[in-house]
Order: sequence, then C-alpha cells, then structure tokens
Amino acid sequence: MRIRALLLLGVCCCVPAAASGGVHIEFRNGKRVIFNDGVGSTPREALTHPDAWLAARVAIPSLFDDQIALAARASAVDPKLVKSVMLIESAFNPAAVSRKGAQGLMQLMPATAARYGVRNILDPAENISGGARHLAMLLGLFGGDLVKSLAAYNAGEAAVLRYGGVPPYNETRLYVHKGLTAYYGAGSLAGGFGRPAIQTRVPGRPVRVIRDARNRTLLTTDFSPRRAVKRS
Repeated sequence: MRIRALLLLGVCCCVPAAASGGVHIEFRNGKRVIFNDGVGSTPREALTHPDAWLAARVAIPSLFDDQIALAARASAVDPKLVKSVMLIESAFNPAAVSRKGAQGLMQLMPATAARYGVRNILDPAENISGGARHLAMLLGLFGGDLVKSLAAYNAGEAAVLRYGGVPPYNETRLYVHKGLTAYYGAGSLAGGFGRPAIQTRVPGRPVRVIRDARNRTLLTTDFSPRRAVKRS
C-alpha cells in the first residue's frame, strides 16, 4: 500500500504546471483514469493558453464527459462543442465565478440560468444542461453559424445581431478564435489576403443530432428548423 501511495503521489507531482488544476483519479470500466481538471482555475483562464494547448486539452478526458454527452444529446448539439465552450469558459472548474456574476462550468449568468430552468447554478449537471441548451438556441438563431454563436455566447445575441457578426470587442474576438481552436483542433482565424483575421477562413458547421421519420439517429450540420427526414 505504501509503494502504491508513493507511486500515486509521483504521478500527481508530474502533472505539468501548464495544465494546472486538481488531479483526480477514478476507475472507469476497470481502468484507472487520471483527470486534471481546473479546480482552482479562474474564469476565462484558458483564453491565455496557446492554441496548441487548447486543441490538446479538449481531447483529454474530463470528470464531466458523461454529463456533457447527456446534455449535448438532449439539446442535439455536438458534445465536443459543449466541452470546448466549457474549457474556455471555466477550464472545467465547477465553482468558477466571474467578476460579472457568471457561474459554474458553462459560466451561466443568473438570468440565462433561469431562462433554461436551472435551479442550482453551481450543480455541474444542471449547469452543463443549461449551457448546452443555450448553445443550441444560439445555433438555431444564427442558422448553425458557429462563429456568430460563439460570439453570442460571450457577448450576447443582441450584440451579434446589432453588428451583424462578431462585435468589435477584443475579448469576444479572442474568445471566438480560442473556441474554434478548441473545437476544430487548430486555429481557424488567421488573417491575411487583405481580410480581417475574423474573415480569412470560413469554418465548417458544428454537428447536431436529429432523428428521422423512423426514429433513427442522424448526424447533420443543417440547423434549419427541425423536421422529420422522409425516406422511401
């Protein structure tokens, strides 16, 4: 037991400082899994990390992957998108609270939480569910445009509608860049060719899950109003 404890301590001490946070070890499906989630991280802390770190970090298992999958399925959005937003919002810290009052893993404002029936805003499952539903609403509002949807998650849909795209706020532009980086695995806003950085590349649309007329699961990037898919 003593040797095992020493080995466990050694593993925890070897976790890179760049991925600061609380180290948790769980057994899943008979295998030991080490999680290094952002307990102690501050809101938007992940925005300060390099693009390569974000792209790699979102692929690492987190303590909340199961809850992300459930919430994403219920809201018909890609789980990786929910996880990417969670990473740049709270760095997986369920107790994160911003200076403006946004709370929890998905950094929900109290009014947003109430909008989606979230009663305990710091409860991980409720918070993730509310954040996933908000993402689904934004994607529907902006026709599946991920750039506008991420901008609206950060700055509010009213600002995106007012400017007809990403508002000219430095934080929002950085937020969109980092969100696309985490989701697609590489930076998607590069600039050049005389265009602003926000317009250089047009990223693909996120994936949503729907069911056809026979109740079969389908993956689609079409965010037009939901309708059953008729098949002969």
